Amino acid sequence: MKLDDKARYANTHEWARQEGNLIVVGISDHAQESLGDIVFVDLPPAGQYFKKGTVFGVVESVKAASDLYLPVSGKINAVNGALGPAPETVNKDCYGEGWMVTVEPEDPAEWETLLSPGEYEKIAALEE
Repeated sequence: MKLDDKARYANTHEWARQEGNLIVVGISDHAQESLGDIVFVDLPPAGQYFKKGTVFGVVESVKAASDLYLPVSGKINAVNGALGPAPETVNKDCYGEGWMVTVEPEDPAEWETLLSPGEYEKIAALEE
């Protein structure tokens, strides 16, 4: 399982990485590996607001469909439109080209409530 040392993690397997005043969000390597070949990603339009921990989208694989939970409260700033025609990008590069949304965080302190890479690794290891 690969981890991004610059990211924080939710126990629902999303990662969040601060880039300037935005937070980039995607699913972890553990999540994409568990799902298998991703065939569809459904994301909200930019401009929508979500509270931390609420469903903001869905990812479907050949095995299952899984809800996506926003790790911080805020407004969706941008959506990775490249995932529509190429959802498999999440499998190939979940921490890079496979990002899902960027968020304008409502409460920057929520960042501190997310798991460190080491903490997340322990949780993910229990599921293997």
